[in-house]
Amino acid sequence: MHELLVGEGVQVTLHFSLKLNDGQMIDSNFDGDPATFIFGDGRLLPGFEQVLVGLKEGDRETFVIPPEKGFGENNPGNVHVVGRDTFGEDISIAKGVVVSFAHPSGGELPGVILSFTDDKVTVDFNHPLSGRNITFDIEILSIVPIVKH
Repeated sequence: MHELLVGEGVQVTLHFSLKLNDGQMIDSNFDGDPATFIFGDGRLLPGFEQVLVGLKEGDRETFVIPPEKGFGENNPGNVHVVGRDTFGEDISIAKGVVVSFAHPSGGELPGVILSFTDDKVTVDFNHPLSGRNITFDIEILSIVPIVKH
């Protein structure tokens, strides 16, 4: 019997952490319940999933995921100026505040307020982690084959 490796046809359970270059922790489950996903199910961004290929149970690795394989590059086209009257009276307008807008396809589109004047608000709709290298630390806890019926 051969040892299972991360790749197509397996379910992976792991601990992970995501950090910025300066060491700031973005997310971690090392002190909590591990995450489980089926390889290729879309729960992980492809750039994060691909670095796991070929790892085995018990492996502990650290990878640096560049923007183009992680949350994307910053796109200046995703920064928009909208009328301040777009916001209801109950919404606090301040630099760094995250606001949600209805997306034309349904769902919500979050944006971060960059600046504002009496009549205009500049909102950045890029992912907050776009343009950033992400340090991805993982420990593979288990790999099991997916049984197809």
